[in-house]
Parts: sequence; C-alpha cells; structure tokens
Amino acid sequence: MLLGYARVSTDDQKLDLQFDALKAAGCEQIFSDKSGGAVNARPGLEEIFKYIRSGDTLVVWKLDRLGRTVKGLVDLVEDLQKRGAQFRSLTDSIDTSTPGGRLFFHIMAAMAQMEKELIRERTQAGLAAAKARGRTGGRKKVMDDSKVAAAKKLLEAGTPATEVAKNLGIGRATLYRAISA
Repeated sequence: MLLGYARVSTDDQKLDLQFDALKAAGCEQIFSDKSGGAVNARPGLEEIFKYIRSGDTLVVWKLDRLGRTVKGLVDLVEDLQKRGAQFRSLTDSIDTSTPGGRLFFHIMAAMAQMEKELIRERTQAGLAAAKARGRTGGRKKVMDDSKVAAAKKLLEAGTPATEVAKNLGIGRATLYRAISA
C-alpha cells in the first residue's frame, strides 16, 4: 500500500499541490502536518508510523517535506526499513526499494543538509556585516536614556508603575526591564 505524507511549514500555505501529486502517484491514504521541519511534534507523521506495515511504501512529494537534517532523514528511512517498508520521493526520484535508490537517497539527503548549512552561513555573514556597519537586528528600543531617567523619578516619587507605563505608552514589563538594565 502506498501511504502519502504532505507537510507545509506555516498555516497560510496550502497542501493542495502535494495532495494532488500523492493521489496521482496512487497513494491510498494521505497524512499531513502544518509545522516547520525542525519541529519534532508532527502528529501526521507519527500516525503514519502507527499505521504503516511491512510491504507498504511511504511517499512524499519532495525529500525536504519529510525532514530537515541528514540524520533525521536517515533515521526515518532506517525505521521504515526495519518495519519492512520503503520510502519514495516523487520529485527527487528516490525509491529505497532498490540499492541505487538507497544510494541516491543518502546523496540527496547530504546535499539538502549542505544547502541548509550554506544558507545559515550566508545569513550569519550578512548579520555580521550589518553589525560591523552599526546596524543591529530586532525591534527599536522604546525606552531611551531620558525616558528611563524620567520613569525612575516618577517611580521614586510614588507614582504607580502601571500609571508610569501607561503615560510612556509601554507595558509594565517593558518598564521594569528598562529601569533594571
């Protein structure tokens, strides 16, 4: 039996493309998740592993829909093989029922991991370059030094923290963080 698995990373993405491809490939049942690949809690994938039997094949539209790391992908495929099941990726033309398919799976998984690491490396380099130019990421500070000083004076004068925060247009937690820094 062919069992399909589809996953999107965010709630605003659609599973339609993957569902259509999995149905066209002959999947009798399709499981799905809406969560990032790095997230460990994937109920749809867990359900497949409760359901899959020897002789079944887990089919995905693309390799990265199953996992994000080489180790994670290899572990999943090894778990399938221990159960007597196989794995197939439609767009990557991977089919672990053959020796060549298993080799190609490992090569593609390694390439996907390398691509992920290169993206991370480029992102870190870009952040470092921006930092060197004096730009920092994150939100702009709401409380400058003069506001912090004014807030401290008001608090010392006995003004309630809720009122001070309201007058400054910030939350109480932000006020406390600013004055303790």
